[in-house]
Amino acid sequence: MSPRTKEQNEEIRLRRLAQIRKAAADVFLNKGPLLEIRDVAVQAGLGYGTVYHYYSNKGNLLHDLLWDALERAGGWLEAPSASASGEAPAGGHFGVAAAADTGNSAAADSQSGSRETAVAAELGPVAVAGIRLLQLWAEDHALYLLHKLAGEGFASLPEARSAPLSAAFRREVLAPLATLLETGRAADGTAASGGNAAEPPYRLQRAEMLLAALVGCASLSLRRGKLHEEAMDIARFLKL
Repeated sequence: MSPRTKEQNEEIRLRRLAQIRKAAADVFLNKGPLLEIRDVAVQAGLGYGTVYHYYSNKGNLLHDLLWDALERAGGWLEAPSASASGEAPAGGHFGVAAAADTGNSAAADSQSGSRETAVAAELGPVAVAGIRLLQLWAEDHALYLLHKLAGEGFASLPEARSAPLSAAFRREVLAPLATLLETGRAADGTAASGGNAAEPPYRLQRAEMLLAALVGCASLSLRRGKLHEEAMDIARFLKL
């Protein structure tokens, strides 16, 4: 057998890192800061030595996991939201690509798409974006962890690491969400134009409060494995 190339080794390394980070996010949901490298190894189905080779302590693992999640965090705001005409976002599931099940029939997909089109017509852009985010959390626990810890100021990390992460989260997630909230309020006729528009600090505070509410409501559904299907109920409960 010929030795692996540098490109093959790098591919294996990146795949292993993704595997470890995903497992760490899953473990953190149940154990929080009590997470240990050994727990991650068990969840990932890897040997302790393998995980330790990549991450010798959980602080470095959590730090990399959060930065990796931040790179994906803006996608839900970039996806198309429901239009005023009631058109459903592209891709179904409010722009979230659900885990593909090749056994699903075309009829079931059509029924699901019709239901989502009707719901999209009922809800505004903020609610649709909120549903999209909740469904993303159901599929990507690292994203949920990022938003949860952001609301706590990333207190589980040293200040030298938490400060840059907080600044990036504010820039990449909070600021675009604040803009969406203002747009949504204006579309609903609840925001005045011109000089009466919310000042930037208040807009960011509203975005932080919305994310905190979503995190709190998502927690139980996420632990029960029901977040994807209960996302719409949560959006209605919060009156987004």
